Formats: sequence, C-alpha cells, structure tokens
Amino acid sequence: MRYSRQIILQEIGEIGQQKLQDARVLVIGAGGLGCPVLQNLAAAGVGTIGIVDGDVVEETNLHRQLLYTLKDCGKRKAEIAKKAILELNPEISVTAFSEFFTVQNAIQIVGEYQIIVDCTDAIAVRYLINDVSVTKRIPMVYASIHKFEGQVSVFNYKNGPSYRCLFPEQEGLNAVPNCVESGVLGVLPNTLGTLQATEILKIILEIGTVLSGKLFIYDALHFQTQIIDFAKKPKMIEKGIINGIKLLNSKNPEADLSPKAFLEKCNQLGIVVIDVRELDETPEFKGENIIQIPLSELEEYSKKLDKNQEIVLFCQTGQRSLAAMNYLQKSGFVGVFHLGRGIESLKNQI
Repeated sequence: MRYSRQIILQEIGEIGQQKLQDARVLVIGAGGLGCPVLQNLAAAGVGTIGIVDGDVVEETNLHRQLLYTLKDCGKRKAEIAKKAILELNPEISVTAFSEFFTVQNAIQIVGEYQIIVDCTDAIAVRYLINDVSVTKRIPMVYASIHKFEGQVSVFNYKNGPSYRCLFPEQEGLNAVPNCVESGVLGVLPNTLGTLQATEILKIILEIGTVLSGKLFIYDALHFQTQIIDFAKKPKMIEKGIINGIKLLNSKNPEADLSPKAFLEKCNQLGIVVIDVRELDETPEFKGENIIQIPLSELEEYSKKLDKNQEIVLFCQTGQRSLAAMNYLQKSGFVGVFHLGRGIESLKNQI
C-alpha cells in the first residue's frame, strides 16, 4: 500500500520497487540539501541509507532544513535526521555517521554504498567525494546553492565525466572562496535537493535520462533554467583515481581535531597554531603560540615554515582551515591538523 502509487507506473512496477529496496545510498551532509534528499529517498523506499554529518542543529538552520525542529537545536544532525526519516518510513535501514567526511574516514564510511550524494557546502570535501567515487566506480550526485541560484549534475556515472572535469582543482589558496555565509532563500535547497533525489531514483531504477555530462542551472529569482554540456577529461579522471588510490593505502593519523584536542594542542610548546580567519572576524581567540594569518596570505607565509613543524589551523566553521590543511599537506608539510568544526565548536568549551 505504501508504494502502490509508484508501483503502478509502467517504468517502475514491483521489479523497480525491489531495486529501490535493494539500493544503498550514502548522503554526505544533512543540511539544506540533505534534508529533502533524505526525506524523498526514505519515502520512495530506498532500502539502505547512510547519513554523514558532524554538525549539530542550530536555530539558523530551521528556515530551510525541514527535518529539524526547535527542540532539536544543539543535537547531532545525523542522529536527528536518522530518527526523523525512520519515523517517516520504519521499513528502511538507516546508519548515522556523526562525523565530518575526511581523508581519514572516507574509504571506511563509503564501504559498500552504491551511490554517493554530495549535499555539502565545502569545496575541498567535494573533491574528496569525487575521488572516492571515481576510484570505486560509483555515481556521485551533486548539487550546490548560492543565494537564489543552484545547480545539479551527476558525475562518474557509467564511466562519464567527473567533478574535476567540470571544476578543475585550483592549487593556490587564493582560489579558495571565503566560507562566510552569503545567505540563501529557504526554499532553494529544498528545490535542488528534490532534483538530486530525482536523479538518484532514476539511477537506481535505470530509467530516463541521467544528468551525466550535463550541468542543470536554476535561477529561482527569475525562474530561469539552463543546461550546459561538458566533456570528459581523461587527465582529470586519472588525477581523481590517483588521489583515491592514495586514500585506499593511507594510514594518516586523524587530522580533524575535537575541541578538547585542539585546546590541548594550543597549550603545547613547539606547536604553531594559525588562525586563518580575516583580521576582523570574531570571537577573538588568542594565545602565546597563536598567530593570525588570513587564508589569502597563508600560501606566501608557509614558505617561512619548517615542513616538519607541527601546525594546527582553525577558522570560523572549519571549511577554510580544511582547505588550508589540504594545501599544506600537498605542499609537503607532514604534521598538519585543524579544528574540525571551527571556532564555533568552542562555544561550550571556553
């Protein structure tokens, strides 16, 4: 009875519904995009769903992240999202990973999932998702939003183009955008997340035309849409596979620091702690071994640092410090860590 209205569709039927039941989908990010994706996958009967998010619910989330209510503020998003979609459909299996998706845990988390859904807002994480996806030969369903606009595509689908083919990675830190919130219309991520869910169901059911090699662009303010074709670039595919293989063979220590571990390192002699925020950002966080080097200046400043020096980075939310950490690691620095959820995670610590 639950699925009867979609089972009667000729393109789905009981066989299609069984495909949905057997599918294993990993959703990375349980925020504005992740909420509608999770709601729609659960309602459609996707049998196994993984949720990855190390963040907690905040009141500022509530105008767009409709899985959460005011009473959920301060609680782990992944756990609350799991509870919410199981209430929607108790017949499915849901696993919550209350952690951020990093180079240290990526391969372990992805495991046997068949599709990865990118619902993040961190560019560095998108490259990581792509590299895992292309290495494991599973599709990556992508969306991103900004103010009143959004875009959707499917990467690594049946040997198709990758995220890197459309957005080649910029090596310099000056290319990394500031992650300070620029605002978003609340309904926008729900629209884009629903489009992502549509692509996921088409992939599972093997019906319709999948947005592989195509970027769908949506302007909500003027109700305009556009589809741009893009080509596969073998060198970009190769780069993703090489990075993915490195991940498979990696034995790096955990580089995302908890608030407690971060504060301990701030008090240790011989460790350089770098605040990569802009000079006017608050709250201030100062200490004897803390220096403030904005992200845009870190590339030049890093030339003065010993590559064997232990370095700890932090910013407001963890996105810029993650980009900085990735850059320094690629530049040959061997002992780099960052505060996983940024200075905002210290609110209850100091």
